[in-house]
Amino acid sequence: MKFHELQTIAQRLSTFRFVTRARRIENNTIELSFDKEHTYFFTMTRGHSYIYKAPSQRPLQGYNAPFDALLHTLLSAAKLIDVSMPNHDRVLRLELAPKSSYKDKRIYLQLEFTGKNTNAILIDENEVIIEALRHLDSDSSFRVVRPGIELLPIPARVPSTDKRIAPAGPHTETGSAPVPDLNIQTIDAHLENIHTQRVQQKIIESKKIKQTSVAKKIKKIHSALNKLPDEATLRTDAQLHQKRGNLILSHLHQIKPYDTTLDAYDFDGSAITIKLPKGIKPARMSDYYFNLAKRAKSKAKNIHIEKEN
Repeated sequence: MKFHELQTIAQRLSTFRFVTRARRIENNTIELSFDKEHTYFFTMTRGHSYIYKAPSQRPLQGYNAPFDALLHTLLSAAKLIDVSMPNHDRVLRLELAPKSSYKDKRIYLQLEFTGKNTNAILIDENEVIIEALRHLDSDSSFRVVRPGIELLPIPARVPSTDKRIAPAGPHTETGSAPVPDLNIQTIDAHLENIHTQRVQQKIIESKKIKQTSVAKKIKKIHSALNKLPDEATLRTDAQLHQKRGNLILSHLHQIKPYDTTLDAYDFDGSAITIKLPKGIKPARMSDYYFNLAKRAKSKAKNIHIEKEN
């Protein structure tokens, strides 16, 4: 998200008094409800983080990681003290007083919208990490994000090299679309519009996936249809197998156990050579062709059902 958007969102969130609900509804999306009436969603996906506003929704699955338990325990019914943007970076920091605390205690939910550093982190008053949506070790990042570790500030980015140095300064995402003129009165409508656009985009993407899947199924079915034998061919084969069975039966006395073919004359007086099946006794060879004829005839009768299916 752009710096100006986050700045206006921070101003808007600062008008609320309490966090009435805090939970994760998707792998990278956190739902925060304020003053029982206004619900905002923070999608903390690396490289594609954004905020939108929509009615509260039940998660498709439950999340029970330590981060989720602490998010619910510390933020639900907590008093919202302040919303700030540390170092004028694309970071929202919510200062909260947990309801469960027996003394004046402060915790912070830091939502970082900074590309590869995108994360949601719970911090105590001493800048020590309580828990985080995404843990980072020293072998994957210079900035360790793990419980019990002091949270280092995010270095500022140099636009020309996409590297970060100190001090930090306002910046926006390179190549992003222009942000409309926003203020505290119009920001909710803007965030609701983001939600509408994201839903529409998901529908388009879902349609493309389904269309590709259906196209593959259609191609597969066409291939299967093209491989199905022709009904007329099956009926011709059935007649031929029936004829061969009858000829073998009528010339059974001529067939020797070692014969591989039968040279005979058909019922029209024409010479014919029939290939004899291997491993079958001469007395059962006619049944072999009768069975082939029966199967071909049955398939010809029912091939239209297979095509319809």
